[in-house]
Amino acid sequence: MSLAPLPKILIESLVRAALLEDLGRAGDLTTDFIISPERTLRAVLRTRDAGVVAGLDLARLAFAMIDPEIKVTIECPDGTPVQPGVILARIDGPARGILTAERTALNFLGHLSGIASATACVVAAVADTKAKIVCTRKTTPGLRAVEKYAVRAGGGCNHRFGLDDAILIKDNHIAIAGSAGMALRRAKAKAGHLVKIEIEIETLAELEEVLAIGVDAVLLDNMDLETLAKAVALANGRAITEASGRVTSKSAPAIAATGVDLISVGWLTHSAAVLDIGLDFEA
Repeated sequence: MSLAPLPKILIESLVRAALLEDLGRAGDLTTDFIISPERTLRAVLRTRDAGVVAGLDLARLAFAMIDPEIKVTIECPDGTPVQPGVILARIDGPARGILTAERTALNFLGHLSGIASATACVVAAVADTKAKIVCTRKTTPGLRAVEKYAVRAGGGCNHRFGLDDAILIKDNHIAIAGSAGMALRRAKAKAGHLVKIEIEIETLAELEEVLAIGVDAVLLDNMDLETLAKAVALANGRAITEASGRVTSKSAPAIAATGVDLISVGWLTHSAAVLDIGLDFEA
């Protein structure tokens, strides 16, 4: 797969903040008191679990920010499926810098690889259908860009990055506006010509109403499979259909079989398990 790396300027502040949090007010006391400044090391980043790797650029930057003399050579680029025991990168340089940056590098690498791995599992579950797996805005504050990047590394697609990407009319908007039709009309009256509009609908009657008005996409939230299939048939290509609500790799195939275009999965970014990756020294 072709995965465009994130520009360095987008990740520098994240890595810097994480390192500053770890260094505190006095730096790495343990390493500075025990390891001589002349000592050098060779090490590798190695997988302990099977999964999909993501976040190597952040890990490499963590080492470089602590000590520019540290050289990191990536062996398996982001988006690569890996088995336990695979060397992801080789590290060579001053021992103090390697030890000081280790935890920050592994935190980013394990977290983002976990997201990529979870995404890959759900993507594989619907591989024989037209449905695409997309993430949501349920991200860790401050980490949205890299977490959504990790979803792409796992073969998924991104939903909105922020509130200004598009108009997504949810149930609370509808409740305050009075009806789905009223909320949609207000949005269409003010939206620019390049702004897409999606609306969450709960019933087939609501779906008929918004399709008659005209909408780019409909969010079919927590519908049972029978209703979901009817909604897809009713939309009949007039709007992109998106299913959501407690989706897992086990439930995704049946949801995809209804013919929906998109399946959104919030837990990919807010609850995916960390992929176990370690730093091992070489003789």
